[in-house]
Amino acid sequence: MRIFTLIVCALMLCVACDNKSTTPTPKIAFVNTDITGIDYAQKFSLTDHQGQARTLEDFRGKLVLLFFGYTQCPDVCPTTLSEMAQVMKLLDKDADKVQVLFVTLDPERDTPALLSRYVPSFYPSFLGLVGDKAATDEVVKEFKLFVQKIPAKTGSGYTIDHTAGSYLFDTQGHIRLFIRHGQGAEPIAQDIRSLLSTASGAK
Repeated sequence: MRIFTLIVCALMLCVACDNKSTTPTPKIAFVNTDITGIDYAQKFSLTDHQGQARTLEDFRGKLVLLFFGYTQCPDVCPTTLSEMAQVMKLLDKDADKVQVLFVTLDPERDTPALLSRYVPSFYPSFLGLVGDKAATDEVVKEFKLFVQKIPAKTGSGYTIDHTAGSYLFDTQGHIRLFIRHGQGAEPIAQDIRSLLSTASGAK
């Protein structure tokens, strides 16, 4: 909980201190943490579980929900993916306007083949993304994530403590929200509906 609080405070400070000019965005009363205008979390270059190179630009025109984790995560990751699947069900016909991306923090064990079985098992359109160690380190740096490998008490295994929240990008690829972990699907769906409504109104 302390780690989550520090992350949210850091995000809010970045928003407050960012004096760079950005594309004007409509003001929305979000349920989750509005981080519109921060000058990081803008890019990644990874490979999806089908072997295709991917960047954020590939999903322009859709909202993108980006989450970091690993397939052997015992709690946060499967809970989040299940929650996102429920969000898609709540969105109903608007679900095809949202792309959920799961970026592995464990490229040593999470191969594309493993991700292709794990990620879509929660919802068919979900995509797993993976990079080598250098690419993974770069995306961790870009998104200012908390990531710490914890060796197992016995054997050679390990777990990974990591930022539990997700990031929501609008249809133009601008980051808009930090999504808190464990709040349930409805608040997330509400924020997504708000952004989709704004995007429709801007056309």
